[in-house]
Amino acid sequence: MIDRRASALKKTKRGTDVTENISVAETAVSHGIGLRPDEDAAARRLRLAAAARHIRRSILTTIGTAKLGHVGGDLSVTDILTTLFFAVLRYDPRDPANPARDRFILSKGHCSVALYSTLALAGFISESLLPTFAEPLSPLNGHPNRRKVPGVESNTGPLGHGLPVGVGCAIAARLAGADWCTYVVLGDGELQEGSNWEAAMAAGHRKLSNLTAIVDRNRLQQGAATEDTNALEPLADKWRSFGWDTVEIDGHDYDALYTAIAAGGRERPRCIIANTHKGHGVSFMTDGVQWHHKVPSPAQIEAALVEIGG
Repeated sequence: MIDRRASALKKTKRGTDVTENISVAETAVSHGIGLRPDEDAAARRLRLAAAARHIRRSILTTIGTAKLGHVGGDLSVTDILTTLFFAVLRYDPRDPANPARDRFILSKGHCSVALYSTLALAGFISESLLPTFAEPLSPLNGHPNRRKVPGVESNTGPLGHGLPVGVGCAIAARLAGADWCTYVVLGDGELQEGSNWEAAMAAGHRKLSNLTAIVDRNRLQQGAATEDTNALEPLADKWRSFGWDTVEIDGHDYDALYTAIAAGGRERPRCIIANTHKGHGVSFMTDGVQWHHKVPSPAQIEAALVEIGG
């Protein structure tokens, strides 16, 4: 397994450079968020916080314009997406189909606005597209579509499908002798779908060390807490029993996220249970189950933007 913090610049078959971390997209640079060479942990933390703040603002304004979305889950997963796209994943937004790229799958596809906002900041799509979210003929559907949006690896939305696809990607990389890795972000509520555990069993059996699953563990799903709907605990022990290297972290701590995601040297697939808060960053949304699908009013959006700052 490659240590993502130390591997050298890769050269693809097309001759396009794909950096160890983020390719410096013009949009990220324009916001002062682009990767800095040889940055230390403190600098990386500040840079990721700035990126996450920008993404959260985009989430709120996009959902406010569309008057639909899943704002609570979008905000809980933001720090995970930020760390992946701006500190770990290898990709080139100018060449999104580059065969040497890492693969990322957002299994909780209903939180597409967080993904679109991240892809815009990373340079895959124009930020001017975000206000068209969910409009007729817009490529930015309620659930991400790989045929319409560069940077989307798999259509998701029906829960429980992202991890099986990710397992297939990891197997494909191994068969090809390629060093790219696959990362899948899952909602905790969707772990009530049995297809995830079939995929987890297959990955553990094959010791797919090039696969990382990250659970957005905000403990809330549509209408209720996960533990009141269909209890998941002891969740970490379940993943370990399927042969996964499993860690539990604070899903809003950039240092903890980076360390857990980027670490190499393992021989098994890794599951990161990222403990998060639904609606994180906005006080009146935090840990509120109603914000799974509730759309904030214009006044609430304005108040939320003030809280987030930036």
